Amino acid sequence: MKVLVSDSLAKEGIEILQQAEGIEVEVKVGLPPEELKKIIRDYQGLVIRSATKVTAEIIEAAENLKVIGRAGAGLDNVDIPAATKRNIVVMNTPGGNTISAAEHAISLMFSLARRIPQSTSSMKVGKWEKKKFMGTELYQKTLGIIGIGNIGAVVADRALGLKLKVIAHDPFVSEERARQIGVELVSLAELFQRADIITIHTSLTDETRGLINAASFEKMKDGVMIINCARGGIIVEEDLCQAIKKGKVRGAALDVFEKEPPGQCPLLELEEVICTPHLGASTEEAQIKVAVAVAEQISDYLLKGIIRNAVN
Repeated sequence: MKVLVSDSLAKEGIEILQQAEGIEVEVKVGLPPEELKKIIRDYQGLVIRSATKVTAEIIEAAENLKVIGRAGAGLDNVDIPAATKRNIVVMNTPGGNTISAAEHAISLMFSLARRIPQSTSSMKVGKWEKKKFMGTELYQKTLGIIGIGNIGAVVADRALGLKLKVIAHDPFVSEERARQIGVELVSLAELFQRADIITIHTSLTDETRGLINAASFEKMKDGVMIINCARGGIIVEEDLCQAIKKGKVRGAALDVFEKEPPGQCPLLELEEVICTPHLGASTEEAQIKVAVAVAEQISDYLLKGIIRNAVN
């Protein structure tokens, strides 16, 4: 059985695949789509992160492929219906980056409230603008969480410890589960109306694409703060840009963008926006966890027929 690792993967994961009897692993990072299309027929397993785009065209050429494993949770770079049609198992590692992503959201919330990146940049050019960077406390503010799956639930836990009031919207979570997490489950409209801070922790689907748009901002409090560590495309970037310029949105903290890298993005020109280059899962601990998990899942499936964390 041959497994191709087409994106950067922690060495701990590579070693698991190398040590699995009956599996031959090859690491080829940064392949152009046409090159991947040419060679993919030689492999039974494919390990990816977010860089490789497993399109229907790639899957059509993957004559012998049995499994695609994503070291991480998001699978918007995989054509899952096309894989399902070819009987290719698609699996992810949803728990490996939970803590890292949640902590990143919390760190962005603090940075946004206290304008830490802006004041750092100011000081580094020799300024002392104490009055300019007035912040706001998080204590007793209402945090609205969109999506309380693995990551959203950890964000809620940390926020409750910081003495924020936490409300959440998630159509797939029961009232009982919300009570266990310690949050109040509300409609999306109510969340928009009540939240001082909104953080997004849902996947990008047809239902969530453009979920936060001009109409959404009109329903929100004046001075709301927006955090997105989930997926680009959930927020309509142009609408967010206009909401900030109008003063409706106090500030936004973005780890993800509609296009990555975003290139010439008007949002990045706004002082009220702080941003990071999709770093939610970029910790040493998270990368080892997801690498080990995907390697074990791929080898278990190819050698023993055991399926874990399949999404199709």
